[in-house]
Amino acid sequence: MITLDTPADTHALGVALGGRLRAGDLVILTGALGAGKTALTKGIAEGMGVTGLVASPTFVLARVHRPAGAAGTTLVHVDAYRLGGALELDDLDLDTDLTAAAVVIEWGEGVAEQLSDDRLTVELTRLPDDRRTAVLTGVGSGWERRLRDLFD
Repeated sequence: MITLDTPADTHALGVALGGRLRAGDLVILTGALGAGKTALTKGIAEGMGVTGLVASPTFVLARVHRPAGAAGTTLVHVDAYRLGGALELDDLDLDTDLTAAAVVIEWGEGVAEQLSDDRLTVELTRLPDDRRTAVLTGVGSGWERRLRDLFD
């Protein structure tokens, strides 16, 4: 478990994580409203070097952010809060994006796991004193090493 004392710490964790993401990666963000999912995603986007404003895609469901350079990885940012379940998520055709982009899904727990056997889940919790905690759980090949590298 990582303690994030400030919003800047949440952002910094995202930057570090984003610098390690590549096409084909699926990141599922969980946590209550205000836990820091969008703040973390903004950091991920910065770490990936993508362009454009990163905001919660609650009403549009998904936003695509292109890398600033030709060699970078595209970020697909999804908000599954309003989706009725895995079938509606499947309608977004994200499995196609998973081969060419890193996909970050807010509110994805219980609906997005079907997209990939290899994924990272980040559980964010807002504490009463307004600090946050993050628990990162990798599933599938390679995540154990990548998470170890993240914290070294």
